[in-house]
Amino acid sequence: MVEPGLTADIEYVVGPEDTAAAYGSGLVPVLSTPHLIALMEGTAQAVIVPHLETGQTAVGTHVDMKHLAATPVGMRVRVHAELVAVEGQRLSFHIEAWDDVEKVGEAEHERFVVDEARFLKRVAKKAGQAMEMHGR
Repeated sequence: MVEPGLTADIEYVVGPEDTAAAYGSGLVPVLSTPHLIALMEGTAQAVIVPHLETGQTAVGTHVDMKHLAATPVGMRVRVHAELVAVEGQRLSFHIEAWDDVEKVGEAEHERFVVDEARFLKRVAKKAGQAMEMHGR
């Protein structure tokens, strides 16, 4: 049962491939905002995966994130996500990230529980439509 109060934590060591310079979102060798968002979304998903029914998954639909401080390559980041609200298939999370020195990010995140097969069928149909539009 997916219900408010569920939590998950992950730890991650920042590598050169995770930096703003590598992502092209900046020029500095520190944890990029896009990668921090990915870590936050992944932690939110980890909260609910053990509680989903067979054939279900959840997709991210909204992230309101503040990247508060830079984290250098080689430093550990800890991300904590808590499910704070459930409204039907809509799940709302509060997420915080800390490196070895300070809080580096916080976010409000929304995911929707979906039937995975039905979702992938719609994606395949859309891909087919795009191929038809472009004559491939």
